Amino acid sequence: MEIKSIVLRHIKMDLLNPFTTSVGTEYDKDFIIVEVKGKNGLSGWGESVSIIEPIYNEETVKTNWHMMSDFLIPLLLKEPIQHPDEVSERFKHIRGNYNAKAALECAVWDLYARDRNISLAKALGGVKDKIEVGVSVGIQDSEYKMLQQIEGYLNDGYKRIKVKIKPDWDIHILKAIRAQFPDIALMADANCAYTLEDIEHLQQLDQFNLTMIEQPLACDDIIDHSRLQAKLQTPICLDESIHTVEDARKALELGSCKIINLKIGRVGGLTQSKMIHDLCVKNDIPMWCGGMLEAGIGRAHNIAITSLANFILPGDTAPSSHYWKEDIIQPEVVMNNGYIHVPDLPGIGFEPSITKIDDQTLYSKTFNS
Repeated sequence: MEIKSIVLRHIKMDLLNPFTTSVGTEYDKDFIIVEVKGKNGLSGWGESVSIIEPIYNEETVKTNWHMMSDFLIPLLLKEPIQHPDEVSERFKHIRGNYNAKAALECAVWDLYARDRNISLAKALGGVKDKIEVGVSVGIQDSEYKMLQQIEGYLNDGYKRIKVKIKPDWDIHILKAIRAQFPDIALMADANCAYTLEDIEHLQQLDQFNLTMIEQPLACDDIIDHSRLQAKLQTPICLDESIHTVEDARKALELGSCKIINLKIGRVGGLTQSKMIHDLCVKNDIPMWCGGMLEAGIGRAHNIAITSLANFILPGDTAPSSHYWKEDIIQPEVVMNNGYIHVPDLPGIGFEPSITKIDDQTLYSKTFNS
């Protein structure tokens, strides 16, 4: 599989509604779209999940552009690739920068699947023809608004509700949710807002029958989560702490979590995602796919990875209309009774709209082999 050129596009899109977590509020999304053009005339597409500020991890749109332009793309164009697994191997001596690596690697996976006229889900070993969909609810201005949003999402058919929490927006809001919706699948996402000093406070979560609490402690921690999990009945799910299959192995050996959230960008691509999936299968650890407010290309990759067998819990891969007035793919991602169909068309199964992408592009650059 020979690559002819790679195009980077810096895109900016407005979110339909502001999205607030314990680390801040997002009103729009800057990101990078990657197009890998093959000498066969086909293109594969990827999307960087990094944002403008380093508040989820250390990567940003600018650092991604720099890493891809100056280091990763020259490595990728150095010689032909037989299989996408070779991409992560070629990048391995470049430390970190997982979002940048993933954006390029995902585009290569898409090109590979299109070249073989198979779906990306099939190329990855997926077994599902539809995936269950959950929804993430940001921190709201009031308890009433939170309950109103949840009721609307349940009426829409979402299979699981995840609410963002932080100190002073946790126990009382979960109590209110459970009072009104006693039987729904409910989880809480802390985005690293607590410390071990909050153990007694966090033990109050056990009364709410939560599916999990996601990443309560520091973004780079595995050890303290082990101590916390030993004190909680509620399963801990790790997110920000897991960047590699080795991180996952250590977390499971230490008993730091009972569930793992997989984000393709966070772990450096689809090859690492498959390896973490297989490790979790061996250890009987359920998984689900998290979201990073992706546009359609990134969302399509999430759908494909979620088709693997061990993605047991509903993920955050909501339909396009949940985030965007108009997405950049055709057709847009839609949900039917809480499920999203896994495309069986070649590659990601959706066609990027060049017109819509060009309308949202701030600048672009082409790299030739």
